[in-house]
Amino acid sequence: MAIVAPFKGITYNPIFMQEISRLVTPPYDVISPQEQDMYYQEHPHNVIRLILGKKKLGDSDWDNRYTRAAEYFERWQRDGILVRDEEPAIYITSLTYDAGNGLGEKTRWGLIALVKIEEQGSKVILPHERTFSAHKEDRLKLMRACNANFSQIFGLYEDHQRRIIKAFKSYIKESPICSFEFRDGTKHRMWVVHEPEFFELVAKVMAEKSIFIADGHHRYETARNYRNFMRTRYGKKPWNRSYEFVMMYLTNMSDPGLTILPSHRLIKRVPGFNLNSFLEKSRFWFQIEEVKLSGNSLSEEAQKIRSELQRNSHKTSVIAFYPQGDHQCYLMHLKEGMRDHMGEDLHPSLKKLDVLVLSRFLLQKGLGFSREELDDDENFHYQSSLTKALEAVKEGAYEMAFFLSPTSIEHVKEVASNLLVMPRKSTFFYPKILTGLVFNKIDPHELIEVPPH
Repeated sequence: MAIVAPFKGITYNPIFMQEISRLVTPPYDVISPQEQDMYYQEHPHNVIRLILGKKKLGDSDWDNRYTRAAEYFERWQRDGILVRDEEPAIYITSLTYDAGNGLGEKTRWGLIALVKIEEQGSKVILPHERTFSAHKEDRLKLMRACNANFSQIFGLYEDHQRRIIKAFKSYIKESPICSFEFRDGTKHRMWVVHEPEFFELVAKVMAEKSIFIADGHHRYETARNYRNFMRTRYGKKPWNRSYEFVMMYLTNMSDPGLTILPSHRLIKRVPGFNLNSFLEKSRFWFQIEEVKLSGNSLSEEAQKIRSELQRNSHKTSVIAFYPQGDHQCYLMHLKEGMRDHMGEDLHPSLKKLDVLVLSRFLLQKGLGFSREELDDDENFHYQSSLTKALEAVKEGAYEMAFFLSPTSIEHVKEVASNLLVMPRKSTFFYPKILTGLVFNKIDPHELIEVPPH
């Protein structure tokens, strides 16, 4: 039973809402060093200073990126740049974006609220991807310094009757508190709802549900670690202390605006790589089809590869391989019965995943990488855009790329429901949720008002 509650969110002062597009950013873990600099220059109150502060020479235990984030957060509240709602609220959002491939615009609806943190294995909040300790340690340092959630965890729930979305209509007749277009072309709106009947509806619907984590696995595990730390200082009771909850963005799995993109794999270097011997070895597991690339525009070549993947992916696992300097890519169709050779350690649900077919056969057995080496962020990179991935190899930044089809939402649900986890970067829920729309301040002495359900 998921416990969902309104909260007294902190937002930018209304006087800043006209320039909110210059204050928000994508999640911290997709921001490059160059983009970090750009957001720093964008506005003196850009949220980058809270979520991804710059390191400085001479940083110490008492003066570092985390303590500086806490100082900004407190100062901005004191100076009225950030204001806290006087009453608990749920925040309704709409996100309109170009879905690509000629599909036109989609709109994804969601709500931002607090969700009670659950124990691992509870079957209430279900992760689906692996996490890494370095990311969690970084986020825990930030949470302990600032005592706040700056970014929402992206959660999914099932509601085929669309009860919550239908109820939105009653509360979006008024003008949103912000409406803007971000630099990537996505369009955002947000409304603030203070109505108890809406809180009760949301609580009642969500009490029947599990929540699947779409994005923000590190942040959720960090919130649980932070909660455990706070429990040692302030206790476990009452059960509704503020640190027992985490801020989440929740959207319906049935929302037509939900899009999952693939995460293509880029490899900088493969020691001793030989194309012919790699293809010969791969033919034991795959039927390989050569796809000639036109040599014309990059977008045309990318579209041809994408079309070939879409045409074949319903039959079996299909992976497109492109080595640097070649004039063709290689479409690899997994042979019948080969999933039985993926390893006894894998659950049948995981053996269906293209990312694990790629990992077990092509990356480990074909190219000789160990599982530990596959976690090397210096050598392995991920890109949701097939065009950008192809361009990166053609320009020589990478030695090769493997292109994948997106993981279906049904498969995400199947894996998470079995309490299993996928390799990291198995999914890319698009677009990401912007950081900076609303923050959750965690006061250990504050109790969260949970609606009846």
